[in-house]
Amino acid sequence: MNEGALRARRAAVAQALATPTFDLLVIGGGINGAGIARDAAMRGLQVALVEQGDFASGTSSKSSKLIHGGLRYLENFEFSLVLEASRERDRLRRHLAPHLVHPMPFVFPVFDGDPVGRLRLTAGLWVYDGLAAFRNIARHRSWGRRVTLRHEPRLRTEGLRGSLHYYDCWTDDARLTLETALAAIGAGAVAGNYFGVVEFLREGTELRGARVVDRLHGGTFTVAARQIVNATGPWLDVVRRLEDPAATPVLRLTKGVHVIVPRERVGNVHAIVVRAPRDGRVMFAIPWEDQTLVGTTDTDYDGDPAAVAADADDVRYLLEAVNRYFPAAALAEHDIIGAYAGLRPLVAPVNASSPSETSREEEIFESASGMLSLGGGKLTTYRRVAERVVDRVVERLRGRDPERRFGPCRTGSVPLPGADLQLPERGGFRGFAKRMRASTPAGIEHALMTHLLHRYGTRAPEIVALVAADPEAARRIVPELSYRRAEVTHAGAAEMAATLDDMLRRRVPLAFRVRDGGVAVSDDVANLMRAVLGWSAEETAAAIASYRGGAERERALRVGDRAIRAGDVERRLRA
Repeated sequence: MNEGALRARRAAVAQALATPTFDLLVIGGGINGAGIARDAAMRGLQVALVEQGDFASGTSSKSSKLIHGGLRYLENFEFSLVLEASRERDRLRRHLAPHLVHPMPFVFPVFDGDPVGRLRLTAGLWVYDGLAAFRNIARHRSWGRRVTLRHEPRLRTEGLRGSLHYYDCWTDDARLTLETALAAIGAGAVAGNYFGVVEFLREGTELRGARVVDRLHGGTFTVAARQIVNATGPWLDVVRRLEDPAATPVLRLTKGVHVIVPRERVGNVHAIVVRAPRDGRVMFAIPWEDQTLVGTTDTDYDGDPAAVAADADDVRYLLEAVNRYFPAAALAEHDIIGAYAGLRPLVAPVNASSPSETSREEEIFESASGMLSLGGGKLTTYRRVAERVVDRVVERLRGRDPERRFGPCRTGSVPLPGADLQLPERGGFRGFAKRMRASTPAGIEHALMTHLLHRYGTRAPEIVALVAADPEAARRIVPELSYRRAEVTHAGAAEMAATLDDMLRRRVPLAFRVRDGGVAVSDDVANLMRAVLGWSAEETAAAIASYRGGAERERALRVGDRAIRAGDVERRLRA
């Protein structure tokens, strides 16, 4: 790209947002906002999507990375939620996103004194399999103590009664959100990141659009829209109060923290269900290549959603759990590779309950001015939630124009971009992947092809072409992880990455997968981005300094180092 390419690209998006009157303006570029925009665009609506940060920069990139049926929800008798989640998990794994949603075996160990014994847990898993119409990857199995230890030899032996083995699925939540946003654009939506709503515009008593600010380069413009949906997750009440200062809060925000530790220290073969020693909360120790992802916490949060972070007590809480189940691990704070924190935008219950008991089901709120606000929801069921929201939007638009016709919801049958085969392919996506591996071009190692297929699916040839043109592009960004330099170039050119945070936290997430948070490679990654985005030398230097400062502040909070102040951060970075 030429000098100033990022500015030119964003100016074009701003112009496209400011030009027509849209049927729908979606505020929020997380999984729900992206899903709503895609569904609406595919039904023939003119759609605009604006996100104040990057796509998936809030809750949607801070999950446990699971597409699951919600086994834990059976404890609260939320059968309808489990049924819907099981169906959506199957749909994503088989058809909509098979490159991103992969089966993962889980082991649920049972110890003396646990609140749920093997018999009750077995009954629950029969219900779980039944609600999935026995179309899960495989039916659950009950393992005795000896078989459990054969499969998980590092698991604690004291008091072990046995375990249950079952399946759910793993995903890259940030990529699932990004592909959904790209699919919305492909269906005709106009979408932009770093565009924040600062004011609503009215015609009489009804909303008719919003004033939007470019948070990267400055300047404001107006987006005109017949209907507005607030899908901002933890910022839902903030946006509701922007529309109506007297709006009563509807959310209960709870904080979820995850830590990443060396898998060789833990020794888990499968994803392991563990209970926190402090409060008995169910969480997971999930294998992620050579690392283990441990989480999550679930505590009330009443601070600034933008300031949520993992602190030292969160880290200790999670390490206590994994050390209890894997005593030989003996993990301490200095063993943490990385951590991240997110907020669940749960709908506040009528009666007080613990955070973990608060329902994950969504609710749609309609204001007096006609804005629809979406609270709650889960990563797994985002497509169905979006369908319900768009049904409401269509109902409102028909009320104004009874003669207008809209197409049906098609998101349940049309795959996401990385699973989309433009021509009929024998064996579908999996057949495509098999043929790609069998015909790997010269210079493309098998491991690289597998990595690209699992991240980009049918779009993998786009990155392969970059590697074929420049062998340096195949080099790993860091030796211990599979992400390649070509992915940085591709994300800058084709995936709307606009900052180092976008790149190192969501496109190639090194920020929480290497011990220094990606600081050591920030220069190299920034220069790759500069070549694509047309940054000036000053913009490149500012991007590096901003990223490094943020990484250092996160680390300081995580280890409880209160002595570190802004000046200390700057001195460390200069050193």
